Amino acid sequence: MLPAAFFRSPAFVPRAMTLGYLEGMATATGVLVVNIGTPDAPTPKAIRRFLAEFLSDPHVVKLPWLPWQVVLRTLVLPFRPAKSANAYRQIWTAAGSPLLTGTEALARALERWLASNLEEAPLVALGMTYGNPSIDHALQKLQWAGIRRLVVLPLFPQYSATTTAAALDRVAAALAGWSAPPECFVIEDYHADPAHIAALASSIAAARTRWDHLIFSFHGIPQRYAAAGDPYGKRCQSTAQLVAAQLKLPRERWSVAFQSRVGRARWLAPYTEDRLRALAGDGVRHVAVACPGFAVDCLETLEEIAIRGAATFFAAGGLDFEYIPALNDDAAQVDCLGRLVAERVDAPVELAR
Repeated sequence: MLPAAFFRSPAFVPRAMTLGYLEGMATATGVLVVNIGTPDAPTPKAIRRFLAEFLSDPHVVKLPWLPWQVVLRTLVLPFRPAKSANAYRQIWTAAGSPLLTGTEALARALERWLASNLEEAPLVALGMTYGNPSIDHALQKLQWAGIRRLVVLPLFPQYSATTTAAALDRVAAALAGWSAPPECFVIEDYHADPAHIAALASSIAAARTRWDHLIFSFHGIPQRYAAAGDPYGKRCQSTAQLVAAQLKLPRERWSVAFQSRVGRARWLAPYTEDRLRALAGDGVRHVAVACPGFAVDCLETLEEIAIRGAATFFAAGGLDFEYIPALNDDAAQVDCLGRLVAERVDAPVELAR
């Protein structure tokens, strides 16, 4: 298996890709859009299957494998899926999982953008790190189409080993089985991309203006991962600072917090739920929460923030709570991601303005 580090540069060309028999072949480009994944249904059985895969990834849980598997199989998987199923049912739609349908809509919009702006329209495929459709399945589609160049777009604005590297390891494993691997380019992250920052700022500016304080809430990671060198926390802070600067927000009117903590270990702090309680306790009555770490809405934004976060704030004395939706398939996000892909494709025509 090729390690995730193999993909860390914006463009890389494995040795097999430089062999002479590939020269002169027609270039067909594929774009692999990657998101984290979702259960197939809001049921304990489907969630148990999803969590077993997700929590067995050493990028996600960095503990000795065998002891962790004992804990996972005896203390986590028998109990947590039922609780999670209730949360998923609150946000599930007739079309399915919001994360899946939202990512599909974003991928389709990106494909249309590329077809309109590039001379040779790339093929776009969607793969999930965990669950369906898998990265393997998506890459098989691109392989059957005969692509010779691949752009990998993980929908994680801030790089982390727990998300981006985990996805890239699966891409590397799949490509290792190709007899003629494509030339590959990776969009490692886009946490400070000016177009992304502008899109986030615009979505926040379009929200109601009544709020007194804005929380930028990001998915957390264990503190020990950050201490070991994962840059995720710093990149989250950078994104928030850039958006706040573009919005010209006074420093006292915004803050950064981290959500989705699991277990008793220390995670990146402050925790979003604690921040909501503290703001209400300090007399802040109108709060808005944006989640710039999520490209599309999902369980963590729709249930954890929009439902439980609001309840936490109201219980602590707050009066008004607004969740600002993820960018989803908003034209500004599509344009940002389209341009990032086009830069890797080295488009022969000028992009539309």
